Amino acid sequence: MTVAVPLSDAVRFEQVWTRFGDKLIHQNISFCLQQGQILGLVGASGCGKTTLLREIIGLQMPIQGDIFVMGKALPKQADQLDLQISRLSGVLFQKGALFSALSVFENIAFPLRELGIADSGLLQHLVMMKLQRVGLSASDAGLMPAALSGGMVKRVALARALILEPSLLLLDEPTSGLDPIASEEFVSLLSELHGELAFTVVMVTHDLDILRDLCTEVAVLADHQLIVKADLPKVLAFPHPFIGQFFHNRRANRVFCN
Repeated sequence: MTVAVPLSDAVRFEQVWTRFGDKLIHQNISFCLQQGQILGLVGASGCGKTTLLREIIGLQMPIQGDIFVMGKALPKQADQLDLQISRLSGVLFQKGALFSALSVFENIAFPLRELGIADSGLLQHLVMMKLQRVGLSASDAGLMPAALSGGMVKRVALARALILEPSLLLLDEPTSGLDPIASEEFVSLLSELHGELAFTVVMVTHDLDILRDLCTEVAVLADHQLIVKADLPKVLAFPHPFIGQFFHNRRANRVFCN
């Protein structure tokens, strides 16, 4: 019997198992994330971090277990996914994943058009409002993705992820490919937006500064399992070989000792 999901839970996994053919990805993953929290998800390459994000938005189905988003159970089959559930989440894919043939304006407007919103005045208002909110100007709306810097790509992708005012934001390596200045600016923007809008965040990242400065909790995947989910000090103290390799190397010690 599936337990009742508290309304304060933004995401809840109950004994989730994932396989790709004969390859085991996740084994008995169970956790809950309360609304308004920022969860940093870390683990070795290939451990299933992005797969977990895909399961939250219904693009990947586990072979066993239950997933809840904002108290709503995700269906067992992809073709049964409720659009109302999918609209609760905004996604910033790795490298931004902007449509190369569409302008900045049309990239941000895309989710609105998918909902059937065709009023040009309303589209203009909503897109420009989000552009401004992520630190871009109206003059950027007509640019094509190829003309954008790495930092601008991330900002446009963030505006698109937020255009439907989601309760849950999923980020896949949001600072990858950015120089230190652009990375710090993006993190500051995300922190500011989170403070204003109070959305919940699940973020795959290897960025130690983000884990230290932004995340309220850190979850670590290793050995096909979720080995620990806690605030950073508790994660740092957790005894596991991957924790030692990732969090206690020379560079990590410089970051966490500052």
